[in-house]
Amino acid sequence: MTDPTARPPEPPASPTPAPDAVGRPATSALQLSLAAPELTRTVLAIIFLIAMIGGSFWVMQPFIPALIWATTIVIATWPLMIAAQRLLWGRRSLAVALMTTALLLLFFVPLSVAIFTVVDNVDTMAGWFNAVARYRFGEPPAWVASLPMVGPRAAAYWRELAESGAGPLFAKVAPYAGTFASRVLREAGVIGAIGLQLMLTVAISAILYATGETAGQAVLRFARRLAGHRGEDTALLAAASIRGVALGVVVTAVAQSVLGGIGLAVVGVPAVALLTAVMFLLAIAQVGVIPVLAPAVVWLFWSGDTGWAIVLAIWTAFVGTMDNFLRPWLIKRGANLPMLLIFAGVVGGLIAFGLVGIFIGPVVLAVTYTLLGAWMDERPGRSRTPPGA
Repeated sequence: MTDPTARPPEPPASPTPAPDAVGRPATSALQLSLAAPELTRTVLAIIFLIAMIGGSFWVMQPFIPALIWATTIVIATWPLMIAAQRLLWGRRSLAVALMTTALLLLFFVPLSVAIFTVVDNVDTMAGWFNAVARYRFGEPPAWVASLPMVGPRAAAYWRELAESGAGPLFAKVAPYAGTFASRVLREAGVIGAIGLQLMLTVAISAILYATGETAGQAVLRFARRLAGHRGEDTALLAAASIRGVALGVVVTAVAQSVLGGIGLAVVGVPAVALLTAVMFLLAIAQVGVIPVLAPAVVWLFWSGDTGWAIVLAIWTAFVGTMDNFLRPWLIKRGANLPMLLIFAGVVGGLIAFGLVGIFIGPVVLAVTYTLLGAWMDERPGRSRTPPGA
C-alpha cells in the first residue's frame, strides 16, 4: 500500500540548454536573435515618424504665424460665437459669417488702420524729431530747481540743453530710437494685419469657427491619449490661459490708447489720431503708452502751458500705470493662475518669441506649473501587508 504521508516524487529537472560558442545559454541567444529585428523595426519607425513630423512643419512654415493667431483669436472669442449662434436660430454658417465680419471690423481693420497711419506719417514724425532737435530751450522755470532730490540736477541739465540745444541729446538717442522703431514695426508685422498674413488669419479663423468642436475634440483626444485625464485638464487649462491673456492684453491696450487719446485731445496736442494709433501699437507690444504721453507733457511745459501740462502729467501717471492692475485682473478672470506667473509669461514670452509670445509664454508656464503641481501632489500608493501574513 502507498504511504499517505510519503512525499510525491519531484518532477525531473528540465535539461539546461547547452551554451553557445561565447558561453551564453542557447535560449538567450535565440531571444536576442528574435528581438533584433523588432528593435530595428521600432527604431526605423521612430526615425520615419520624426522625419514626417519635421517635414510637415517645414511645409506648414508659411502658415504657422497665421495659424497661431487664428487659433488664439478663435479660442478667445469662442463663447461669443456660441452666443451668436443661439441668437441666429442655431445656424452655424450665419454665426461664422458674423464673427468673421466682426473680426475684420473690430480688430483687423483698426489695427491695419493704425499700422498704415504710422507708416504714412513717418515723414511727419521725422519732421517732429528734426524740429525738436533744432529747438532752442529757454531758462528752466524756478519751480524745477525747487523739486526735492532731483531739482538742482534737472535745472543744471536744462541749462545745458539751453546752451547746446537738443542736437547732442538726439545724437545719443538716435541709435536706440532707430532700433526701437524697427523692432516695433517688425513685431507689428507678425500680427498678420498686412497682406497675405491678414487674409490667411481671417480664413483660418473662419474654418476654425465652422469646425471648432471637431478640432477641440481632436486636441482633447490627443491629450487624453498622451497623459490620460491629466492631459485633458492641461489642454483645457491652455485654452483658458489663451482666452485670459487675449482678454487682458487687447482690452487693456484699447483702454489705454483710448484714454490716452482723450487726454491728448483735451489738452490740445496736435495729431491725436496718429498718436492714439501709436499708443495702441505700443500697448499691444507691451511697451505701454508712456513713450507717447511723456513727450507730450514735456512739449506742453516747453510751450508754456504749465496748467495743461500738469493735468496731462497726472493723466499720464494714471493711464500709463493702469495696465499693472487691469491686465492681470482680466487675465486672472480667464485663468486662475498666480499673478507673478502671468507677468513672467507675458514679458518673457514677448522677449523670447516676439509679439505672439504674449500668448505662448503664459500658456507654456501655466501648463508647466500645473503639471509640476499635480506631480508633486500625487502620492504613490503604499503597499499594504496582507492580513495574516
